[in-house]
Amino acid sequence: MTYTAIGSVKTRAARIVWILEELGVPYEHLPLRPASSEARQVNPSGKVPVLIVDGVTLTDSVAIMTYLADKHGRFTYAAGTIERARQDGFTCLILDELEGLLWTASRHSFILPEEMRLAEIKPTLRWEYQRNQARLAEAFSGPYLMGDMMTVPDMLLAHCLSWAGAAKFPDPAPVLAEFHARMTARPAWVRAMAR
Repeated sequence: MTYTAIGSVKTRAARIVWILEELGVPYEHLPLRPASSEARQVNPSGKVPVLIVDGVTLTDSVAIMTYLADKHGRFTYAAGTIERARQDGFTCLILDELEGLLWTASRHSFILPEEMRLAEIKPTLRWEYQRNQARLAEAFSGPYLMGDMMTVPDMLLAHCLSWAGAAKFPDPAPVLAEFHARMTARPAWVRAMAR
């Protein structure tokens, strides 16, 4: 099995490079920028990340992370279990209540055409992010979201916390700040971000 991860680690492709590093599997990394002509050759939308698995193109960072976790039997609970349902619930919560706000802020900062950007929306996004991450902090049940085992939503959350810091969103609740510090000190994270 051969993996080619496509996308700069300054994008959500960081998640794919990180999980590949955590898994310790061989892969090639092409740090292509979104919407570049090279990225459009593998994904007509120009969006990254893309993971090519034995010639098959996979898109969407969370779908790719879930595939890799399932394929290698790590960072996930088994499909059909209550634990997996809870894990998937955390994934959806992070996407809906944190990442969606960060993505909207990014769109209104540098992605949308200037005439379509609304700077006035950003305080609302920051307020909602602050509220949502504080509620998420209350759900922590151990060193990771679900206790002692690191799962896909932990990686997703750590990446969103990094993104929020770069976007000047409110500081995380103390339990999330400690979690973020532990996650970004992991050797696989350091290797991934060095790309």
